[in-house]
Amino acid sequence: MKRVFGRMQEAFANNRFFSTKAADASAARLRLRPTTTAAEWTHALEWSDTFTKELPGDKEIPRAPYTLPVEEADEDSGKTVALDEDRLRKSRQVNGALWSWAVPERHEGARLVGVSAAGAQLVGLSHEQFWANKEAAAAVWSGNQRLPGSNGWAHCYGGHQFGAWAEQLGDGRAISLGEVATKDGRWEIQLKGSGRTPYSRFGDGYAVRRSSIREYLAAEHLHALGVPSSRSLALVFTDRVVEREEPELGAVLTRLSPSWVRFGSFELPAARGDYELVRKLADYMLRHHFADIADQGEEADAENRYARLLRRVVQLTAHTVAQWQAVGFCHGVMNTDNMSLLGRTIDYGPFAFIDAYDPHFICNHSDPLGRYAFDEQPRVALWNLIRLAAPLSVQIDSPEPPFQHTRTDALSKPTVEIIENVLNGFQGLFASEYARIMRRKFGLFRTAEDDDAAGLVKPFLALIAKARTDYTFAMRTLCRAPEALAATTDFSDKFSQLRSLVDALAERSLNLKCGSEEWKESVCCFFETVYAPRLARDLGCADQKLTPADAETARELGAQMKRENPRFVLRNWVAQDVIERAEKGDEQWIDKVLAVMTTHAFDDQLPEHLAEAEVYAGPVPEWGEGLQCSCSS
Repeated sequence: MKRVFGRMQEAFANNRFFSTKAADASAARLRLRPTTTAAEWTHALEWSDTFTKELPGDKEIPRAPYTLPVEEADEDSGKTVALDEDRLRKSRQVNGALWSWAVPERHEGARLVGVSAAGAQLVGLSHEQFWANKEAAAAVWSGNQRLPGSNGWAHCYGGHQFGAWAEQLGDGRAISLGEVATKDGRWEIQLKGSGRTPYSRFGDGYAVRRSSIREYLAAEHLHALGVPSSRSLALVFTDRVVEREEPELGAVLTRLSPSWVRFGSFELPAARGDYELVRKLADYMLRHHFADIADQGEEADAENRYARLLRRVVQLTAHTVAQWQAVGFCHGVMNTDNMSLLGRTIDYGPFAFIDAYDPHFICNHSDPLGRYAFDEQPRVALWNLIRLAAPLSVQIDSPEPPFQHTRTDALSKPTVEIIENVLNGFQGLFASEYARIMRRKFGLFRTAEDDDAAGLVKPFLALIAKARTDYTFAMRTLCRAPEALAATTDFSDKFSQLRSLVDALAERSLNLKCGSEEWKESVCCFFETVYAPRLARDLGCADQKLTPADAETARELGAQMKRENPRFVLRNWVAQDVIERAEKGDEQWIDKVLAVMTTHAFDDQLPEHLAEAEVYAGPVPEWGEGLQCSCSS
């Protein structure tokens, strides 16, 4: 550990990470990445950039580097242009802008290790296109070679981190290559871990294999579970040694989102008093991502377009967080710079799926006070939305120029009432969506009762919390309950079938005291007196009772429930196992696990070529219990 800190101190002392000094005449000129000539990539993507064309950029670098005069050219290493590299890579404040031009750094030993076929399809590419010439693909998707027509940029934004305003943040190690428009929508393609930008602050601009594997798998996995998420395209390993808590090897992840705009994208210009820039960004998002509410007109008594924008973001955020809670997902670092304006899950860091159910679960060991604990996520989401409402409030108050004022404490009464009404709607939106999802997980597909969350879901969660039962296993086990409850009218036989189900839950519980008869009887009682009557009402059974006549319906219902309750989730120990196997050379296992977590996440049995991954649906091994990650990646 001393050796690592020593190397870090040396790096800072030698100014390798950043400098606040202006570039001098002797600074190195920027060497661009050569453009790929590989047949698979020369005409692969047609760029349709809107962000850099329609929104203000960094005035210190007014022209895209690839359009600058060439001072020196080398066929292999690229062209040198009339721009000091320090201007592009050293940390500095960027005012009056939402982005800066950026060029990836070169990475030695780049090799392709993963491709998401589903992600490729989104941008009009194919899985085979990557592997047909994997060396060429590695060069392109590491950033070592440029795709024709690509002019990369890094986003400028701020944010509240752990509740404190952090001022300018921005894409410190992510570079957007461009936007493409396909039949599946508009996608902004971004390289994460591609090198320093003006927003890198004290970071090095790189990503390590460990965190890159986790995000590559998680983004696609959450999408497969029905949770709004950024998407993954490709994963490239490099031979770069990256300093973290200890030296690690590097990686570059290609990820996709319709937009990478965050709450913090609005917060930073507002904090600087630049509400014109806030308006430009809001209008851009309305134009390209919320066109349905942008075109509704501006009636005198109706909410204006900025109020409608805030309302939509509140709704999207509430629905996404409800889905997190339903699948047992803990994000771990819900800073406002990690909150997507589109309500997508982004910036996967120390995330985790709950193993033993604990509503107070903390997945980030950098969060000792539990600000971002599992059961705090809805509250924090609303807190973050209040931060977003502040810069939008001035726009809501003055929807047309000029601004009446730029003080959030001088808003008109109608504006304050609108904002309060919108924000006060979050809890209802969250609760409604959570109840909707949980009804389906409990097999209630036909009817909704007002007390389903409080009278059905909450008691069951209280039981498994007491026992610290594996959450994913418990929800999957529910799929067996309808058939057990409808199997027979003989109480002793029915109790025997229920007891078998409850015994299985007890075996996957960490609180051994809950293997007691008392706890098991409580669970059986829940199934008999709470769940069975509610299920019977949903199915329209006579006398509100399940009988053997309903057995076939119950079996079909159980099968339907399995499409709502995954058998496989990307637990921390599973991700760690993939990481360790990759470190030992089994890099093909990464995409095999990707298939398990996407195509086969809900399957009762894996195909033969993936059978080795069956263990991931089993009990958490002792070494994997309580694994936590940090923000360091």
